[in-house]
Amino acid sequence: MTQPSAPAPLAQSGAVPAHPGRPRITELRLSAFTTHRRAALPLGPLTLLAGPSGSGKTGALRAYEALARLGGGAALGEAFPDPAACVPERARPDRLGRRGFRIGCTSDGPAGPVRLDVAVQAEPEPRVVGERLTSDGLVLMRTALRDPAQRVLQAAWHTSGPAPVIHAPLPDDRLGTALLPLRVAGRTPGQRRVLAAAEQTVVALRSAFACDPEPARMREPVPAGSGRLLGDCGNLADVLWRTRSECGRRHAQFVAAVRAGCAGPVADVLALAGAAGTVGAVLDRGDGVRTRAARLGDGELRYLALALVLLTGPGVLEVDPAGEVPAALQTLTVLADGFDRGLDPRQRRELLGLAARMCERGHLRLVGAVSDASWAAETEGVTVVHLGS
Repeated sequence: MTQPSAPAPLAQSGAVPAHPGRPRITELRLSAFTTHRRAALPLGPLTLLAGPSGSGKTGALRAYEALARLGGGAALGEAFPDPAACVPERARPDRLGRRGFRIGCTSDGPAGPVRLDVAVQAEPEPRVVGERLTSDGLVLMRTALRDPAQRVLQAAWHTSGPAPVIHAPLPDDRLGTALLPLRVAGRTPGQRRVLAAAEQTVVALRSAFACDPEPARMREPVPAGSGRLLGDCGNLADVLWRTRSECGRRHAQFVAAVRAGCAGPVADVLALAGAAGTVGAVLDRGDGVRTRAARLGDGELRYLALALVLLTGPGVLEVDPAGEVPAALQTLTVLADGFDRGLDPRQRRELLGLAARMCERGHLRLVGAVSDASWAAETEGVTVVHLGS
């Protein structure tokens, strides 16, 4: 079982560098994860992961989503329902039969660049076996598995107080960084630096929405419910019912986007009440004709769903925002698998342009997976990361 490389000495005290801006993830590292080895993926406000089938695009998005779940306090089993599937195929077990994987990320924000690296044992039983939180090359917090018979990790974090380092046990099924705000007192400059780094990482990770619209689930009326969009966008009609009444300006922008990407005239996008408390999505053509979602093509439905995702926010999407942090300081990251799947050239162009405009405002970031990104080369502000080359 491999763990993060030997850590540097624990950080010494010092001023926290000032970096304005909302916390955001700027790099995803897949040191040993599924098909990835020593991969460092730069993430800008709008990033497209491009590559053929099998290049690891979906795996990278799943790794990000899992880190986001761990950052929100989820247990290891919730973040990785099938951890063995995340182990590189050719990874050999050690003498105790252990195999695992390593992932990490870098966040940037008021605390400056902060690195998080995590080693996970997938077999014979899932557990976190090592974690490291680093700033400016100095380790602020690290954990290690000292006794395999115990379900705890030994953690150490910097204080710069009378005792320069605090040692304490942490559970082996949680992300230690997410637990630090509950464990670190914040009485000394060193402790405050640890807290600032941990909180920035958690805030940057938590507000993530993974989506891959499934047209088949959007065609028929759905029960009216919470009005929070699910990752497969199957309850799109229910969400339209809510968004149209709550924000007329944003709904007008959505209608304009649909008009630009769907065939035929579009005067409005509606959610109409049906039998037994259901609602269904329709396009109002403006001449007395209304087209039900069941009559729309797969590409039109995916386009419509992704446009809605880009034009809404954490209050509408099924995400876990950091409720204790003001919304103005958070950034929603959309993880869109198959971002261009089923779209024609006009729809791709319109959707990418919408994404670029929304990401430019700073409240939203997008990481999308596409098979080929040559069509996006002329769009300003797009970071293309080629996989499988």
